[in-house]
Amino acid sequence: MIKLANLVKSFGDKGNIIEAVNDVSLQVEKGEIFGIIGYSGAGKSTLIRLINQLEIQDSGIITIAGEDLSNLSQKELRLQRQKIGMIFQHFNLLWSKTVEKNIELALEIAKVAKEKRESRVKELIELVGLIGKEKAYPSELSGGQKQRVGIARALANEPNILLSDEATSALDPETQESILSLLEQINKKFGITIVMITHQMEVVKRICHSIAVMSEGVVVETGDVKEVFSHPNHEVTKRFVQTLDGLDIETIKAELKVLYPKGKLLRLYFSAEISQKPIIAQVLRETTLPVSIVNSRILHSQSGSTGSLYVHLPEGENSAYKQFSKKMQDEGVIVEVIS
Repeated sequence: MIKLANLVKSFGDKGNIIEAVNDVSLQVEKGEIFGIIGYSGAGKSTLIRLINQLEIQDSGIITIAGEDLSNLSQKELRLQRQKIGMIFQHFNLLWSKTVEKNIELALEIAKVAKEKRESRVKELIELVGLIGKEKAYPSELSGGQKQRVGIARALANEPNILLSDEATSALDPETQESILSLLEQINKKFGITIVMITHQMEVVKRICHSIAVMSEGVVVETGDVKEVFSHPNHEVTKRFVQTLDGLDIETIKAELKVLYPKGKLLRLYFSAEISQKPIIAQVLRETTLPVSIVNSRILHSQSGSTGSLYVHLPEGENSAYKQFSKKMQDEGVIVEVIS
């Protein structure tokens, strides 16, 4: 659906050039909720503005549904943008207009006939749960209601893509959950591709199917959410994953090494599919090794649950350890030797 190839975008002059996006390549599948996460200054907001061409790349190619955006005329690009809705962190509503007029504005710009505009606005108000608030002004709405207006406006022209730039970061946890549920509902009902920019790992965990992690303008890690959560490779990704439940994988390993200095310590990683099978009990029946479960960790995400089980094998021959690991691996479990 969306393909970014070797995108580069710099700001500044010769004496002070900032590479906001540096050789970024990504692919977002149709109907996917794709999260782009990074700390402040990582380049994620610039990247999302490149996707809808509010910023023009220095080099690289952006294709949407197979169409290279750089080959479009200004008129063609304006039409393309109508199929890309944008949701903002601070709502960007017109305070002098009512809820219905804020939503209708996008349709007026697209020169949609008045009767069709009114019908569409009514549909959208019902969709986002704002019935009864049609004549209200933004100053009379809560933060969550304002964001619902923003979502309705982004959907006005029936886009194929929604771009969300930190759309939930200004909201309290309960309101954030309601907005994420709404976006999830929209994704499932209409098959709209959603690209979410965020610095909150909880948002990625809750709603995204795939993730790209950015740092200093570079994508440092990408993949299926559950795989990235379970096996973060880059230090930035590891820091994000640790914010989910306060558990630092490396700290867990170090503490277990001190507690269990003898024998073998293993980390067993289970995917969502494997976690539903009684593999541990089955392998334990087939081994003579004493096995103790010393820690466990389960993460739930949109793409499924994953688990890590830490086990201690206090004694045994190397051949027995290898046989135990092989039996686990034969069942699809990833085995990591800690010590």
